[in-house]
Amino acid sequence: MNSASWIFYLLFYVVSVAGLWAMFVKASEEGWKALIPIWNTLVLLKIVGRPWWWIILFLIPIVGFVMWIIVANDTSKSFGRGAGTTVGLVFLTFIFTLILGFGSAQYQGPSAGPPADQTV
Repeated sequence: MNSASWIFYLLFYVVSVAGLWAMFVKASEEGWKALIPIWNTLVLLKIVGRPWWWIILFLIPIVGFVMWIIVANDTSKSFGRGAGTTVGLVFLTFIFTLILGFGSAQYQGPSAGPPADQTV
């Protein structure tokens, strides 16, 4: 791998983490958790209201992609956005995490869990 590839990879990683970090902060999670692979996925599952064991489903071919679409949709809903943001998160994740993290979207609570005013 040449130096230009490494610079591109590093830039891509920094931009991706920055968007996820900002999303975590909006959802009242500590932003640094976005830096740690696998843990950041567990935090995202918590933010959208899905159980932690869903991370295992991401490891199954085809099923993992379907799970990502579901989590992307849950993420969109959790930040008060719709289907357009879901499509963006699926295909241009690093750009749409920046939009959710640094844009005007506000965290509404976990879209896949029980309503915030309901006690379980």
